Amino acid sequence: MEPALMFDIIISLSTLIMLEIILGVDNLVFISILSSRLPEKQQKIARRIGLLLAMITRLLLLASAVWLAQLTQPLFFIFDHPVSFRDLFLFSGGLFLVIKGLWEIHQEIDKAGRAAIALKYSTFPLVISQIVLFDMVFSLDSILTAVSLTNNFTIMAIAIIIAVLVMLLASEHLHYFIQKYPTIKMLALTFLLLIGAVLIADGMSIHIPRGYVYFALFFSLTVELLNNYMRYKRGSKG
Repeated sequence: MEPALMFDIIISLSTLIMLEIILGVDNLVFISILSSRLPEKQQKIARRIGLLLAMITRLLLLASAVWLAQLTQPLFFIFDHPVSFRDLFLFSGGLFLVIKGLWEIHQEIDKAGRAAIALKYSTFPLVISQIVLFDMVFSLDSILTAVSLTNNFTIMAIAIIIAVLVMLLASEHLHYFIQKYPTIKMLALTFLLLIGAVLIADGMSIHIPRGYVYFALFFSLTVELLNNYMRYKRGSKG
């Protein structure tokens, strides 16, 4: 293999791995929050199953790359605005994510309510079914991004597998971090609302650069980490 071709493959693979991990952060946060509604002994296996299903979903969608390319073809028009299957899929997924995020925030605020107790110990099949549903939504966005960067199936498949393995390693640390700090969990839930709004906007052909979204997230996370550190320092001095 020529050095120039090898270099292009390495660059494409590295870029795709990074993008798949970044695009998978919202999926990982959602899986962590959903799994927290299960009894503690079931949470870890639910997260692992969720991420493995995310990998399988991405690979299946990747194998249907030609069909995915046709998802952007208009199905009908609303006031001369074309609406495709992809638009409907992203819009409905984003709307559900906003509703789910608002519900979770309400339960966190009112934990003493009966509904919060019922939700805390949800059933395993229900949690997994919700994870599968949103794996599909997040995977579509991820695969469309990958297909737009390269047409090499092998490179895309390797990038997806590596990215999911990285998320598997990070999932336990992220879940522990979210559960340990309630304010971080609330921040993660508001992040889900933001992602839902972005998906709705994408479904309406209004593209919001993900860079702005993730910058807002990391900026808010940095501020909250500084607040937690300041509270810790004050507590240790007291």
